[in-house]
Amino acid sequence: MLRDEDVSTRARRLANTIEPLVGQVYFSPECHAAYEKLGFAGSPGDAGGVALPDGPAYFTSRGSALGQVSGELVASAFAVFNPDVVVPCVQLGWSLTDAVTIAAARTDGAVAQLTRILGAAPDGMARVTELFARATEPLRPEGRPLYAGVLSLGLPGDAWGDLWRLGDRLREFRGDAHTAAWTSHGFDATEIGLLTELFWGVPMRSYIRTRAWSDQQLDDAQARLAERGLVADGAFTEEGRAAREAVEWATDMQLRPAIEALGDDLDELIGLVEPWSEAIRAAGGYLRAPTQLTGGRR
Repeated sequence: MLRDEDVSTRARRLANTIEPLVGQVYFSPECHAAYEKLGFAGSPGDAGGVALPDGPAYFTSRGSALGQVSGELVASAFAVFNPDVVVPCVQLGWSLTDAVTIAAARTDGAVAQLTRILGAAPDGMARVTELFARATEPLRPEGRPLYAGVLSLGLPGDAWGDLWRLGDRLREFRGDAHTAAWTSHGFDATEIGLLTELFWGVPMRSYIRTRAWSDQQLDDAQARLAERGLVADGAFTEEGRAAREAVEWATDMQLRPAIEALGDDLDELIGLVEPWSEAIRAAGGYLRAPTQLTGGRR
């Protein structure tokens, strides 16, 4: 059995490596065009050449894995966004399309961007699919709403579609695990958002603005963190850094089944995926850093 320290290191390497490959769906021009055909607004602009998603299209498309559910349920599953924004976005989305239709558009758009940037059959494709399948096979859906939703969709049945869907399962599992970790450590969405900015090394009150919280809500959250001795003057205290690291550690530990399933083949998987992820970033298919969304603004 792997030591906890090794599980943590490997889980973070894996998450960081696959993120552009899987998360490119949110910035895919092909996705944005498909959503626009369904009646959504197009991309509202770009961030350093990366096409940003339309809010209602984002919440509805990603949320479609859960079925045609309420905005309240989508907000609960996504966890870090202000429900006051999520709920009307989802209501608008369901007035334009249905879950099956936009889920298909999401998959098609993700595959189209991957094919455009990386080609129809890059070297190592079958092996990455095999390793993603191995990593996700032991993961269970209990308490994992987005993972369970993506699991329920099955595999599309084509090479890029299957690879990307398996990666999306892995990504959503970690996201659900992270939500379980920060809620069990006593944080709410605004508090964990502020702590995560410091954990990433970006200015407090910058990236979290993409989650649609008001200034007053962020003021209140920062005050609560200060009262708990976790932040001071917009920076971590020693206790705050340890508390945020504990959340990440608890997230990593929930990935143990995937990491142990990969075993020594993790290095091979990372070696295959890293060049793809870099190519996606270079082509403007995914962000270079969180500050790309904010311009580094405070």
